[in-house]
Amino acid sequence: MTASEFAEKAKEAFLDDEFILAVDLYSKAIDFDPNNPDFFVDRAQANIKLNNFTEAVADANKAIELDPMMAKAYLRKGIACLKLEEYHTAKAALETGASIAQSDSRFNKLIKECDELIAEETKDLAKPLMPNPQPTDAPAPQAVTLIKPKYRHEYYQKPEEVIVTIFAKGIPAKNLAVDFGEQILSVTIDVPGEDAYHLQPRLFGKIIPEKCRFEVMSTKIEIRLAKAEVFNWTSLEYRKEIVVPQKLNVSSVGSQRPSYPSSKSKTRDWDKLEAQVKKEEKEEKLEGDAGLNKLFRDIFQNADEDTRRAMNKSFLESHGTVLSTDWKDVGSKKVEGSAPEGMEMKKWEY
Repeated sequence: MTASEFAEKAKEAFLDDEFILAVDLYSKAIDFDPNNPDFFVDRAQANIKLNNFTEAVADANKAIELDPMMAKAYLRKGIACLKLEEYHTAKAALETGASIAQSDSRFNKLIKECDELIAEETKDLAKPLMPNPQPTDAPAPQAVTLIKPKYRHEYYQKPEEVIVTIFAKGIPAKNLAVDFGEQILSVTIDVPGEDAYHLQPRLFGKIIPEKCRFEVMSTKIEIRLAKAEVFNWTSLEYRKEIVVPQKLNVSSVGSQRPSYPSSKSKTRDWDKLEAQVKKEEKEEKLEGDAGLNKLFRDIFQNADEDTRRAMNKSFLESHGTVLSTDWKDVGSKKVEGSAPEGMEMKKWEY
């Protein structure tokens, strides 16, 4: 099968709310064509549906690297960063996307949400702790301290594994202990001079301890749990009230059209739909910024490697104000940008 055929089946799985299958099929399409930004941005959307926000940011960043004029890549990155409570990074990505797709109102709504959350976060940090006045004849109450977890953790999953990420910076490997049981994960971070951190959940499903592994990175610890059975975990930890869902039936993708699990009986003629979309895109006449953006995308997609590198480098280093196709001109120097009159230059994070 070709990359486009895998992508078509991924779209069908996504529309049928089979997001895990969609991610898997988009990954197969990427294996065949790793330079197609559409595959990465569509996989980012499926990862967002699965609450795999870290993965979604990585996919969006790759799409931006391949096509810095792709507005929806900045939209995906902004949404995922919002969910990760990275409000400043989300706002920067959304502002860049809004400058490309000026008619898309979603960017402005999300930027407003970022501003509100940033203001709320700043207000909470600056707010002093004021004790409640007590009657002079009443004994002072004992102070109650709410202890927040020392490190934040999150998880996402694939059909055959669960990936747990603990956001802990600069942890030496010698101060980390990770053990795997049949349905237990035990993590201890014990740095001298600090309170020990423990994460010991009883897991939602059983795992294969000998196939589990972990990696210590500069800003986080990544733990990969090999599932004993292929089904979707609805949480990381086991709860009595949660009914174990039906196992996933991931059919091998062959020459015949596979049957995916779905609650919908409606079938779609994807060949006809793709032909119709391509015809509409070809016949669409865009004006103004939309037409200019389409022109830039067409140039990028049909360009050679040096031209693409020049466009990527000039656009990113100038913060979206310069777009050059001459690698000889921009390859050996930093491209400086300047804002139009009445506007202010702002940098964004990756």
